[in-house]
Amino acid sequence: MSLKFSLAAVAVGGCLALVQLDAHHAFSAEFDANQPVALRGVVTKIEMVNPHGWIHIDVKGPDGKVINWAIETGGPNALARRGVTKNFLPIGQEVIVTGYRAKDMSYTAAGDNVKFPDGRSFSVGGSAGEGFPGAK
Repeated sequence: MSLKFSLAAVAVGGCLALVQLDAHHAFSAEFDANQPVALRGVVTKIEMVNPHGWIHIDVKGPDGKVINWAIETGGPNALARRGVTKNFLPIGQEVIVTGYRAKDMSYTAAGDNVKFPDGRSFSVGGSAGEGFPGAK
């Protein structure tokens, strides 16, 4: 009975590991280093989740249409080490986000930097690693 339980535990653990590996990706798998973006908008939602967090901002286009962009950030622990927490960036705050657009041309970007209107800025370190511009 113990052997069956051990085999089942290993099988479940293996499946969970595969799900986690599938969820994490390299920058170059989803984002295009040749498509930098600079977006001015208002924060609508913050998600501090693993493996990457998300900042959602409403960006008004030249035609006046508002589009909600999803900005991928580093994970919550990496951001917290830089002093960036969920409460650091309040809902309704205007920001300028720089990063790199998704290859599928959706309103998604890998975030690089967030700047407040007063000039303060911080790195959000999106999919840093393979293919991320400036990554070592």
